[in-house]
Amino acid sequence: MNCREPAGVSSDRGKTAQAERFAPYRNPYLPHMTPLLPSPSSVPSPGPAPVPSPPPSPASPSAAFTAPSGKDATQGHPDRPCVTGLLLSAFAGHRNLGLPLGPFTLLAGASGSGKTSALRAYEALARLGGGAELWEAFPEPDACVPERARADAQRRRGFRIGCTADGPEGPVRLEVAVQAEPELRIVGERLTADGVVLLETALRDPGRRTVQAAWHTAGSTPVTRAPLPDDRLGTAMLPLRVAGKTPGQRRVLAAAEQMVVALRSVFACDPRPDRMRDPVPLGSGRLLGGCGNLADVLWRTQAECAIRYGLLVSAVRAACAGPVAGLRAEPYGAGLVRALLDRGDGVRTDLVRLGDGELRYVALALVLLTGPGVLEVDAPGEVPAALQTLTVLADGLDRGLDPLQRAELLRLAARMCERGHIRLVGAVSDASWAAGVGGVTVVHLDCD
Repeated sequence: MNCREPAGVSSDRGKTAQAERFAPYRNPYLPHMTPLLPSPSSVPSPGPAPVPSPPPSPASPSAAFTAPSGKDATQGHPDRPCVTGLLLSAFAGHRNLGLPLGPFTLLAGASGSGKTSALRAYEALARLGGGAELWEAFPEPDACVPERARADAQRRRGFRIGCTADGPEGPVRLEVAVQAEPELRIVGERLTADGVVLLETALRDPGRRTVQAAWHTAGSTPVTRAPLPDDRLGTAMLPLRVAGKTPGQRRVLAAAEQMVVALRSVFACDPRPDRMRDPVPLGSGRLLGGCGNLADVLWRTQAECAIRYGLLVSAVRAACAGPVAGLRAEPYGAGLVRALLDRGDGVRTDLVRLGDGELRYVALALVLLTGPGVLEVDAPGEVPAALQTLTVLADGLDRGLDPLQRAELLRLAARMCERGHIRLVGAVSDASWAAGVGGVTVVHLDCD
């Protein structure tokens, strides 16, 4: 009697044993063990998979992402890809929170309400969209884990964030689940548009530094599978992995590229007056986030762009004490340059004499009046400038400003954001001073 097993039985048993071995890791986890993605059996379904939505509530992401602020859905989609919503499903002190983002958005709330952590999540997504590794986007991952998040049986804890990007392809939604403990890695990612899952990744084998990815094909094979690294955003790698041969693949590429373009060109700005007063070495002429090299950037701006320089002088004249005829940069010693206010009567005031509020106002006005070529940002060089949108993240936007400076900065920001080439997300403790100004979206955060 032939006692050999039929062909394929032994291999099936091996696969079954392997599946049982990794059963505890079947679903990517979230804090409190909420799965992000479906089980592997649901991934290769031929038809479009619906995107799960959370229960309706005032703070639910589904309510926050119905339409961008200040824009009717019947008016079409913007030509420039931009982030219109931030999703904080489980991040730091936030849970199940959706933040609508307009061209000019103020996040208002008391200290401890999570304004800074929201900006930090946005900046981290921007870094991942630019191809940065996970540790670069989250240098302190433990601080991103919700405080009351419980570890699972494998002692894992993590967080989940995401965003919605609108553009020519319509709204595209990205969700990312990150494991922070015991080691930093991406354990799940989902990219969706119009209810269709375009990309889905999940951690299947914790012994490997990869996630199993499946992206929409809509050809003879419904989905294409391949492993992707677990330390980078899969969406940012799709243009290098998807061939674009079928309509489904081209749709995936278009959605991924829209998301990546929307996330890049982000400039996190928090001017530090203590670093702006001293002369600085001549450098690249690209403004840093702390604005400590303001004099170097003024040296470049006054020589290269007379129009922007004139607008900057007008803005400074409107908000700084005393007469202002110009804002100059001049050599100071060997290889150094310093900035001064030209009072118009032969007197020049060194920046060391200006107050903190004046210096912050000058720096923020310079940011709003320049572009990616003058700021230290990771702008997508392969995308024409006419199709890019610079997003400025300003924590403590009104810090140190007096009422006049605050009002002038508000008017300048609203005017520049209305043009469409720049967007601003600022954090303030009280946004009552912005009431009645057109084009400003105020999102109130509570200390819950």
